[in-house]
Amino acid sequence: MPATPHVEKHFTATATVRDVVIGMADGLTVPFALAAGISGAVAASAYATKLVVTAGLAEIAAGSIAMGLGGYLAARTDSEHYASEREREVRETVELPDVEQEEVAKVFRDYGLDDAQMAPVVTAICADQKRWVDFMMRFELGLEEPDPRRAPRSAITIGVSYIFGGLIPLAPYMMLSNVITGLWFSVGITLLALLVFGYIKGRFTGINPLRGGTQTVITGGLAAAAAYLLAKLIS
Repeated sequence: MPATPHVEKHFTATATVRDVVIGMADGLTVPFALAAGISGAVAASAYATKLVVTAGLAEIAAGSIAMGLGGYLAARTDSEHYASEREREVRETVELPDVEQEEVAKVFRDYGLDDAQMAPVVTAICADQKRWVDFMMRFELGLEEPDPRRAPRSAITIGVSYIFGGLIPLAPYMMLSNVITGLWFSVGITLLALLVFGYIKGRFTGINPLRGGTQTVITGGLAAAAAYLLAKLIS
């Protein structure tokens, strides 16, 4: 009988997926909590809905820029760190070749190879400086070369995801004139969106989708409830 094919399933979410998760998570939660808080504070005002929408849009604009800039700077930092470490490794292979060869050997020694087994492998790796440095970057330092286009792509992805997520809790206020009615519709729509988002995030990240959905709903719900109650107490 033919052997049953073995299919391995591993989490391989791309950096773009992680950026979408970061942007959507904050985009759904922060404007939702802000809108709920303002609703509790200005419910009696004739311009309550307008105030909520205006403040919500301002927060979405500021939040998307701040989050996008944060993603850009984080990606740039990763690239600069990688370049700095690679430059150091190149210099050390020239100035301290014996030390660097021993570090290559140590990697294989940690996997249980003896000197006789690892000697030809170490010699082959160290015969080419680029291959040698690539090996040290990955196996000694645990660093992978970042995509040079990662920084702007990360900024745009996080920013757009934040805007998309932020407009979901704000949409009912844009369509309804009564702020309390808008609040309840916003709660229902946003909690559903958080559940779906958490479920999908769980599928991508390898955690239980139902647990992921429940966690995002609880987090977003608690943030909005705290903001609303605090605003009611102060107003």
